[in-house]
Amino acid sequence: MRIEQIYTGCLAQGAYYIESDGEVAIIDPLRDTQTYIDRAEGDEAKIKYIFETHFHADFVSGHLTLSRETGAPIVFGPEAQPAFDAIIAKDGQEFSLGKIKIKVLHTPGHTMESTTYLLIDENGKDHAIFSGDTLFLGDVGRPDLAQKAASMTQEELAGILFDSLRSKIMTLADDVIVYPAHGAGSACGKNMMKETVDTLGNQKKMNYALRTDMTREEFIKEVTEGLLPPPGYFPFNVQMNKEGYDDLDTVIKRGTRALGVEELEVVVNETGAMILDVRHQQVFAKGHIPRSIFIGIDGGFAPWAGALIKDVQQSIILIADEGREEETITRLSRVGFDNTIGYLKGGFDAWKAAGKEVDSLISIPATEFKEKLADAIPVYDVRKEGEYLKSHIEGAHLTPLDFLNSHLQEFPEDKTFYIHCAGGYRSMIAASILKSRGIHNLVEIAGGFKAIKEAGIKVTDEVCSSTLK
Repeated sequence: MRIEQIYTGCLAQGAYYIESDGEVAIIDPLRDTQTYIDRAEGDEAKIKYIFETHFHADFVSGHLTLSRETGAPIVFGPEAQPAFDAIIAKDGQEFSLGKIKIKVLHTPGHTMESTTYLLIDENGKDHAIFSGDTLFLGDVGRPDLAQKAASMTQEELAGILFDSLRSKIMTLADDVIVYPAHGAGSACGKNMMKETVDTLGNQKKMNYALRTDMTREEFIKEVTEGLLPPPGYFPFNVQMNKEGYDDLDTVIKRGTRALGVEELEVVVNETGAMILDVRHQQVFAKGHIPRSIFIGIDGGFAPWAGALIKDVQQSIILIADEGREEETITRLSRVGFDNTIGYLKGGFDAWKAAGKEVDSLISIPATEFKEKLADAIPVYDVRKEGEYLKSHIEGAHLTPLDFLNSHLQEFPEDKTFYIHCAGGYRSMIAASILKSRGIHNLVEIAGGFKAIKEAGIKVTDEVCSSTLK
């Protein structure tokens, strides 16, 4: 028996490859499915089942493509109602895989079809659970995402989740291994640990939601407290996972259309396409196409694209480093953005060579910013609220990138203002969005809050700030 966690850091997502005696099961595959096929071929094994823990909201799963490519059936837990052929398993149903078995544990609460898969080894011993978004390390799945579909409140779903955890998961032995669908950084939870594998026994000790003395009412309160609004693309991903989507090959073929400079201008005018620049943030700052949006491929690319581009049907044209176009299209498709319609051949250099108008952005080091602080300049912090409350520049305004559009009226029109994040990635995204909306009187602080502290700039006391929270 072999279990392999295939972890994608950009999405904080774990897919699983399980092989026993020449048969393979894949749990929660990503959309780019060749990885799983290649592994099975290398093992001289056959993919027998594709298990889905639920209809995912934060990424488009590869279940449909993988099933078409391998002939393996898709398995969902009870109450799933996909628009395609699948096995809708019963609670307690077992599936044989080589010398092992995979048992269905229906664990509703995150969503009503949410299911945990229990792996029983060849000796009949409970070995591991693949808990999807039911149980994370340090947290549990948020119960607010399926309210509309389930016609329930988040409190009602949280209560169901409490029952699922106590009756189906916490009754298992402490040495059972927990393999969750997500880790720290995912918007599907709020207190996840940085580790991606743990024992159930340790989670019973460490995870606030698994306290044995916790009442149902306490669980509901703690699990629903402090939930930020989910990213806007989540419902669209659920729909795609439930109803279907184009194969990735089709999406890549559509997106890898090389456009000349003049052709790009025509296409943008005809389609209203967004120009998305995915180069490094400091390269973008030095020069870019006016009104283009920056989201760098080497940062938290896909989740930020999903959070900030409101419509998954939005037409997109890429400005990318040569050779990274297909990678960018693939990563956009993982969160449901399938309408990339081309890229600028020759990149930004071709745009400049054609004599077209260019824009740039002022980005200064924290040491230079320190000298300007004596003049009581306006500073805007685009990190998350929790980061800001922990520590921030005295007098800085909180304008989180996730909700930047709701803060547009707060930025001054008549004076230069300064923006920063933790390391310089999010602030450059924010700067590009502000400039695309006609707000140009801004300066970005390179290196973000880390560089600010290293420069000796006075910030709020971290212990005091966290107490305030």
